[in-house]
Parts: sequence; C-alpha cells; structure tokens
Amino acid sequence: MMTKVLFVCMGNICRSPSAEGVFRRLIDEAGLSGAVGVDSAGTHSFHIGEAPDARAQAAARKRGYELAHCVARQITADDFREFDLILAMDWENLSALQQQCPKIYQHKLMLLMRFANEFEEATVPDPYYGGPEGFGKVLDYLEDACQGVLELVRKRATQYQAA
Repeated sequence: MMTKVLFVCMGNICRSPSAEGVFRRLIDEAGLSGAVGVDSAGTHSFHIGEAPDARAQAAARKRGYELAHCVARQITADDFREFDLILAMDWENLSALQQQCPKIYQHKLMLLMRFANEFEEATVPDPYYGGPEGFGKVLDYLEDACQGVLELVRKRATQYQAA
C-alpha cells in the first residue's frame, strides 16, 4: 500500500513545489519511491498550468533539487480522498483546506512545520514578495520538516511490509 503526501500553498509556484522537490529526493534516497507518492497543489487558481517561480527553481537547483516536473494546479475534491497527508505551508492555507475538506478527511490536514525538528516556527513563510534570500530560508524549513515527514512515511511503509 502506498502512502501519498500532498504539499499545499496558495498558488503552487513557490513553497509547495519546493517541498515536493525536497521530499521527492528524500524518498528516492531512502529507497521509498515505490511506497510513497508525492505531489503539490495550491488553494487558489492564480497560477494553474505555470511552472514554479524562477527564483524557487534557482534556489532549489543550487541545493540539487529539481522542480521542472512541477506544474501548478489547484487542489481538487479527489485530493482529500486520495492523499494520506495533506500538509499546508501556513495557517491561511490550512484554514482554506479545512473549509473545503469533507469532515471524514479532516484528520489528514496538518501544518507541514509540525514535522520539523530543528526549526520552531509554525509555518513556512511565503517568499513570493521578497528577495532571493527568502527562497533559501524556505528550503531550510522544508528540508527540516520533510525529514520529519520521511520518518513518518518510512514507519508506515515498514508497517505495511510487515502486514
């Protein structure tokens, strides 16, 4: 059984595709690509069909992450059913998800930073209106939190194999 993780921000061009890129590499390195699925989406339709922000791609590339495969999309009703973890970047997007999500799937919604071990911030800041340094800070947060998510999905994968 596959565990599916969805990262969500507002427009799906900065934070959530960056999280997808970081997490995709982590699951590949852990040998879990057959057991863990990953995607990203936005709560709003601002950038549907667009590639990630050029600054996000440049910052990711500097650290060895590839975001070229990401195409912005808006979260759908099916996502709430299909994904096991739906991880929002901030309170605003978590609230938007909670308003859209059927009650039966509310338990899947969480802030990504709850999985962080190094940083104590509750949310991943939106770098869109700032300079390039903001994208590096976002990657610092994402690397930390995604490592925590990896620990969880690794446990789940091990439990599924044992069953």
